[in-house]
Amino acid sequence: MAAIAELLINGLMLGALYALFALGLSLSLGVMKMINLAHGDFIVLGAYLAGATMSATGWPALATVAVVLPVMFAIGWLLQTGLLNRVVGTHELSPLLVTFGLSVVVQNLLMEVFSANTRSLPSGDLSLQGLHLGAVSIGLLPLLITAVSIGLYAATHALVARTHLGRQARAVSDDPATARLVGVNDKRFFALMAGFVMAITGLAAVLYGIRTPFAPSAGPERLLFAFEAVVLGGLGSLWGSFAGGLVIGLAQVLGTQVSTGLGSFFGHLVFLVALLVRPQGLFGASRH
Repeated sequence: MAAIAELLINGLMLGALYALFALGLSLSLGVMKMINLAHGDFIVLGAYLAGATMSATGWPALATVAVVLPVMFAIGWLLQTGLLNRVVGTHELSPLLVTFGLSVVVQNLLMEVFSANTRSLPSGDLSLQGLHLGAVSIGLLPLLITAVSIGLYAATHALVARTHLGRQARAVSDDPATARLVGVNDKRFFALMAGFVMAITGLAAVLYGIRTPFAPSAGPERLLFAFEAVVLGGLGSLWGSFAGGLVIGLAQVLGTQVSTGLGSFFGHLVFLVALLVRPQGLFGASRH
């Protein structure tokens, strides 16, 4: 029983990391109606930025968020202001094509600067420490990631549901034209939202780089996990994205018990089956 409990806990904690990947994508889709195909590559970019900060300053991995978050916010703001605002709200394929181009550019830039070698963010004893609850052992790093993921989802939910900024987000999402009539500058708001999304992505990137080795080509797989979590949870449901991430992570860990190399396959399989049974996602509204 202890082994089963430990397996389930590890699956849920892996899912919490996937949910953290999905949070930024969920906000982009929910507020700006935009699927960012470069989202996974920006996660990898944030991890490399953390590594470069560690090399330049000698700081521990977690301390690099003091640099990574504001830099990623600035990147998001500039990209949205200078590029993506030109295509948001136009033809539905335009953001896909532009962000696909960004994905290619970021991957090749990372490969040119850092080479194709796999690397990780050293975290000292943090990755080795754990808690022992009876016969169940829980890694301290996955537990930290889970706590950050839950806290960030709760904070984002409160921001959207209870603040003036959140009301603006809902207004712009529902009807940008009407929002402009009451004084909301949707383009400026999109830039602010893009910066916020990229800052979240930067935090996810640091935790990802500490837990898992990464390479310039790792972005598309991060995007796939994030996208599956968002769709599985139900489009438009913030906590649904969190639940979707947990399901994907749990399916992958359980799948490795069947075969070590089939973890990702079982995650994708559960995603496909869940959509066949409930196309609107776990928490999405039924369309009849």
